[in-house]
Amino acid sequence: MVLSEKVSQLMEWTSKRSVIRMNGDKFRRLVKAPPRNYSVIVMFTALQPHRQCVVCKQADEEYQILANSWRYSSAFTNKIFFAMVDFDEGSDVFQMLNMNSAPTFINFPAKGKPKRGDTYELQVRGFAAEQLARWVADRTDVNIRVIRPPNYAGPLMLGLLLAVIGGLVYLRGSNLDFLYNKTGWAFAALCFVLAMTSGQMWNHIRGPPYAHKNPHTGQVSYIHGSSQAQFVAETHIVLLFMSTDGGVTLGMVLLHEAATSDMDVGKRKMQNAFVNCDIFGESCHLTVVLFCISCSHVHCWHWLGGVLFQLATVCLQVKIPRIPIQVLL
Repeated sequence: MVLSEKVSQLMEWTSKRSVIRMNGDKFRRLVKAPPRNYSVIVMFTALQPHRQCVVCKQADEEYQILANSWRYSSAFTNKIFFAMVDFDEGSDVFQMLNMNSAPTFINFPAKGKPKRGDTYELQVRGFAAEQLARWVADRTDVNIRVIRPPNYAGPLMLGLLLAVIGGLVYLRGSNLDFLYNKTGWAFAALCFVLAMTSGQMWNHIRGPPYAHKNPHTGQVSYIHGSSQAQFVAETHIVLLFMSTDGGVTLGMVLLHEAATSDMDVGKRKMQNAFVNCDIFGESCHLTVVLFCISCSHVHCWHWLGGVLFQLATVCLQVKIPRIPIQVLL
């Protein structure tokens, strides 16, 4: 098959669908066999329902957005094409490439064989269309401006928030003292800090998968094995545990309230002991456990042992008016 026929065939298919579906024969003729003066970005996936690959469906949506952005851009040329090989339609291609996981993105350059950098690092960079576009630009020198379909969820939520604020102002227009409530603003700021430190912004930028399912064992991993990446589920877990760490702050507040209240001294001491030992201890325990699970390295336990050894010799003296409390860690 001559080069002009290959390009004409690919251009015809691209005019119908931005992502060309290929089987083993099409892949060998148009992607592997020379001559070729174009690059082909191929997504190897498993979209059939019985494969139960949730990540494959999410990655396919982002891949379609990227391909459509290139197809309908003014800079569209025949220099690069986007294709897809489904396992149930081209299992021989998976065997030929010794591929045992999906989804996988590989760039087949115009000249030569794919190099190490031509395989997209999905676990590190995520499968967001913007991240894929940066990788494509790095491997092919083709810059693609990602254009997403309009999403009305954001404007609707903003309108709902403005409506709620407007309703509160209308109902309590004569009394706006709640706007000067320090506790309310502090609570809102704390929620914002917890959301940001949990990695939610990183997820928004990188677009990682929610979790990872091992195609061989079927085991689902919610915590990433690398320290350079994370799953969306890991963010939710961290946010939950950081919320429990808020129990430490709550404990300090309750200690202050107990010290300045009119309760009996004995009751205040019992409340202080409960708050310090239970809330503080449980919060720290859950945080340390999550840290060790996320690290999943032997060095984590060495580090933890050293920290606990040092803490064993620390005596923390917390003084609250009229109630001195000594906590041994």
